[in-house]
Amino acid sequence: MLEEIEAAYRRIQKYINKTPVMTSRTLNTIMVTEIFLKCENFQRGGAFKARGAFNSLIQLELEQKVNGVIAHSSGNHAQAVALAAKELGIKATIVMPKNAPPVKKAATQGYGGEIVECGNNPTDRSEKTEELIKKHGYTLIHPYNYKPTIYGAGTAAYELVKEINRVDLVLAPIGGGGLISGTSIATKGLCPEAKIIGVEPQNADDAYRSFKDGKIYPSINPSTIADGLRTSLGDITFEIIQRNVSEIITVSEEQILDAMKFLWERMKLVVEPSGAVPLAGLFVMSKERSQYLKGKRIGLILSGGNIDLTTFFSFIEKQIDSSIVD
Repeated sequence: MLEEIEAAYRRIQKYINKTPVMTSRTLNTIMVTEIFLKCENFQRGGAFKARGAFNSLIQLELEQKVNGVIAHSSGNHAQAVALAAKELGIKATIVMPKNAPPVKKAATQGYGGEIVECGNNPTDRSEKTEELIKKHGYTLIHPYNYKPTIYGAGTAAYELVKEINRVDLVLAPIGGGGLISGTSIATKGLCPEAKIIGVEPQNADDAYRSFKDGKIYPSINPSTIADGLRTSLGDITFEIIQRNVSEIITVSEEQILDAMKFLWERMKLVVEPSGAVPLAGLFVMSKERSQYLKGKRIGLILSGGNIDLTTFFSFIEKQIDSSIVD
């Protein structure tokens, strides 16, 4: 299926950013290996999702474009579909849970998406979406369980491997499985011997349990700061994961924060919790099996950088006010 990734890349190339691959001497020294970070936090819309959105919308039939599209998402896919639709002249309706981050809702509206709110349970999104499809004839652009979305997402790993020539191991976050599915197809297509490892929050470990037991478990009200990883696997993504992914590991909320802190402090990279999950997974692996990692060329997909910094800047403003008073 590598040809599908390559076709997607040719299709979307003029619409997306070729995001940088960055390295850290400190990180390489700690891990005693070479680590390459694919920085999708620099992608249009702030996340890898733009790749799948453009690939999906470009391929729509004329009637579908006229009727408009719909997507359900807690944030990054919502922004991506709104952005792609605006650029391609298509109406986009986005179903978002009430607890979606305000910064992501604002960005979605800023790109021209019409937001319809729903409940916070994962099933609420699909139920509201189906209701609107029946009423308006929209075409669903699924955030992960849809091959055009998967192939588009895979172009991030395709760029990574093409740039660094060879990779032994790639870590990517898992929510619904679209990114790691596309990542596995691209990576295995270019480096057949490479291993793919999925990383997931312990508080949203449905993919870990599904992979272990060979059947899909739903994600039910997971409580994790990695809001982009709260969704359940789909049948398409699960099949690809079972075929291509070597293992799935989980990380704690504290470990996710530690990874974010490293990226922010040491590399000056603003990465959201979901995007920092692969690095958190690598830190866990380094403690448990450092010899396995030693000498390998390792790729990390940092999936996005959309985080609400309101609290941070409010704190800085208070510091300014305090200094003026003093």
